[in-house]
Amino acid sequence: MDRCAPQGDESSVRKRGHQEDCMKERIGFIGLGAMGAGMADNLLRKGWPLTVHVHRSRTAADRLIAAGATEAASPRDLASACDIVILCVTGSREVEALVKGPDGLATAKRPLLIIDCSTSNPSSTTALAAELAAQGVTLIDAPLARTPKEAAEGKLDVMVGGAAEPVARARPVLEAFAARIVHTGPTGSGHTMKLLNNFVSMGYSAIYSEALTLGAKAGLTPQVFNSVISGSRMDCGFYQAFFDFVLNRNENAQRFAIANALKDMTYLASFAQAAGVANPVGAVVRNGFATAVATGHGEKFVPALSDIVAGLNGVSLVEPPVA
Repeated sequence: MDRCAPQGDESSVRKRGHQEDCMKERIGFIGLGAMGAGMADNLLRKGWPLTVHVHRSRTAADRLIAAGATEAASPRDLASACDIVILCVTGSREVEALVKGPDGLATAKRPLLIIDCSTSNPSSTTALAAELAAQGVTLIDAPLARTPKEAAEGKLDVMVGGAAEPVARARPVLEAFAARIVHTGPTGSGHTMKLLNNFVSMGYSAIYSEALTLGAKAGLTPQVFNSVISGSRMDCGFYQAFFDFVLNRNENAQRFAIANALKDMTYLASFAQAAGVANPVGAVVRNGFATAVATGHGEKFVPALSDIVAGLNGVSLVEPPVA
């Protein structure tokens, strides 16, 4: 039985007791990168018993352990010690390895709730959820929107796909690091919505980059471009972050790697093909990021696409220093 599911009519005292019991659920976390570190820090600071497994870097893990988290040597050990496990890794390949690998979460053979906060391929998510359900493990998808800054502040947006009961159980955990939680529908729908969200944002990135290059060819600087767009109906938070890099050279304005953008646009192409939908705009956006990766720029952050496109066309968006 889901120990965080309401059990019939209760007095306010019993409800408070039930909420306190929910707080005792033990949380495991894998993926302490730019987003995950802030999420895990919020969980620990807000009273959730936290166990971490180091997936890549130890930096955030060591800080969390010093603050009271415990460490598991493997995903199997993490699963054995926890009730709910959050994954915040790159994508489906990493999720499947952590869940189904030789020492993966599923090998613990415990009735876990796994919350996949990665940006994964929806078809992989639904297939993995069905496979795990047969083993008594529940997988829901809860991809994220916004940035590491909001992750640290506990103000992320989360899109959740899953049945009502596990989503309700997950909600108080997600609320530790999210300001807005949207239940999108069944398992896989969260990852589908995340791909659509990223398609729109990466589409903006490709348009901004090409427009700036065309402007530069005609002698229009990014400053002139911004003076027209900023404050108009075409202004938005994404535009402002992108142009914080273009105008101010703020490398951390939008910390999302071009290689990850290509991965997400590739997932989108796979989803469109499976759905039998022609997506010519998506193909163009994907090819723009593929070109950036193929020319050695995959580790740069998305706003740097503007410089890459400009460079491929023989112009610069950076004004030369005054002599």
